[in-house]
Amino acid sequence: MRGDQAEVARLLWGSRPQPTRGPRPTLDLDRIARAGIEIADSDGLADVSMQRVAARLGVTKMALYRYVPGKAELVALMADVAIGPCPAVVRERSGWRGQLEEWARRLLAHFCRHPWVLDATTGPRVPGPRELSWLESVVSALDGSGLSGAEQMDAAVLLVGHVRAIAQQARAAGPAGKAEADLGSALTELMRTHGERFPALTTALASAARSGGQDQAWEFGLQRILDGLAALIGRRLR
Repeated sequence: MRGDQAEVARLLWGSRPQPTRGPRPTLDLDRIARAGIEIADSDGLADVSMQRVAARLGVTKMALYRYVPGKAELVALMADVAIGPCPAVVRERSGWRGQLEEWARRLLAHFCRHPWVLDATTGPRVPGPRELSWLESVVSALDGSGLSGAEQMDAAVLLVGHVRAIAQQARAAGPAGKAEADLGSALTELMRTHGERFPALTTALASAARSGGQDQAWEFGLQRILDGLAALIGRRLR
């Protein structure tokens, strides 16, 4: 584990002992993380800085460094707090499919509530205990399904990928979904003038417009992923 990853791991997974001597601490890691989350939610992740978080908490930047070594560690802590632990209701659903469906919907809600988390959770990194509880829930739901451990992990990756893709589209579209509507209008206009070059696409767009079947990527993708897992599990349990 690299030095920077080791520092993140220590921050996320350490025991966080309270000092027994000296002045009583005025901050804790959760309070620091929530101050950073408030800034990221309102202004974006790029605007989060140790200085701004310290100012929001009413302390000096040097005081903040007593708890968090730098911005990278701060962002890792913020992401873990923002994602939060996997809700117990997911684990209480009956059957693996119901559990995974509820799991995906809950995770999507977290990403849509805190869109900056998409940027904070990319690439090789150390996950925190709250984030890891979501992976635990997927593997637990698939326990006894006949899938191997590797397949259970791959199922989680597949579901997370779909959730992230839809959350990214929602972020790009904005609160009113204007970007997506603009894209649909642009495609329709292009097909009017260039449809002979793309006959299959023209037919599909016209059919979708008549049936009102546009913008179903979230539900369609989720159900097809679960259908695929169901088919695989059915073969394994024969």
